[in-house]
Amino acid sequence: MNIGVDARAFGMANAVVANTNDVNSGYWNPAGLIHLEDKQISLMHASYFANIAQYDYAGFAMPLDNYSAFGVSFIRFGVDDIMNTTQLIDAQGNIDYDRITYFSAADYGVMFSYTRTPLTNDHLSYGGSAKVIRRVIGDFASSWGFGFDVGIQYQKNDWSIGVVVKDITTTYNTWQIDEDVFDGVSNQIPEQDIPETTEITLPKAQLGVSKLFKFHYDYSLLAEVDLNMRFAQTNDIVSTEAVSFTPAVGFEFAFRKMVFARAGVGNFQNELQLDNSEQVSFQPNIGVGFRYKGIQLDYALTDIGDQSAAIYSNVFSLKLDWNLFR
Repeated sequence: MNIGVDARAFGMANAVVANTNDVNSGYWNPAGLIHLEDKQISLMHASYFANIAQYDYAGFAMPLDNYSAFGVSFIRFGVDDIMNTTQLIDAQGNIDYDRITYFSAADYGVMFSYTRTPLTNDHLSYGGSAKVIRRVIGDFASSWGFGFDVGIQYQKNDWSIGVVVKDITTTYNTWQIDEDVFDGVSNQIPEQDIPETTEITLPKAQLGVSKLFKFHYDYSLLAEVDLNMRFAQTNDIVSTEAVSFTPAVGFEFAFRKMVFARAGVGNFQNELQLDNSEQVSFQPNIGVGFRYKGIQLDYALTDIGDQSAAIYSNVFSLKLDWNLFR
């Protein structure tokens, strides 16, 4: 749930919490759904770790009336076709390759988002997302989790401000480990080494400010600066026992709102080197997009130049606006 969705956002280093205004707002800032004029569908695919892991996303959103909107998002991140060799050796001690089976390790997330704007102030919107998380590791273990995100957005003239708090109530995943699948396996896991069955995700916040610059009607530049906060001590460039900060900056250059070029930099981290010194790493991203009527196709290349420990990935996304079919 921390990776992100939409190639447009990836190309801007995920600095979109203030300017997001489409179906993907259900993930980034549910308050942005209020700007929908019609139903929208969004699809995204990305591959990680030399195509070993697959990351997929689908979203749908629609306005309910002039003052509210609703959206639902589905995310899957998984590694498939992992060999299960726990039963490779039969009861007589013989190796039998026919006993090898395959399983998947996958995480699923479903988010239900709702937003509305006050009747007295159409510049302001607020919303929330309820998310259900399902994690499955073959027949070995599985978990269920629940969490909530809340966000607000204020847009006036060409300025936008957005704030979102994810996992605001702290998200808990409760695991169930099926020890029966290890029956007959000689190298049993000692009982004292079985991990805790509750996984906790602490709240985190994102504050963003964006500005749209227009040039000669045909050209525009959208710039946003975000501050990502995690309420724990991490490797972020500013880190304390209570909270840690790291910035992100994103740009989107548009021609007639049809052709887009994007760039961004974020994920600034203090990395410990072999000589015990610290070095700041960061993640630069670029992207392009094309929109025609109600169809928008976007592409992003993350971590160009290999400036961080994150492995680069090609991200593709497609967005369809319902007015295309009218």
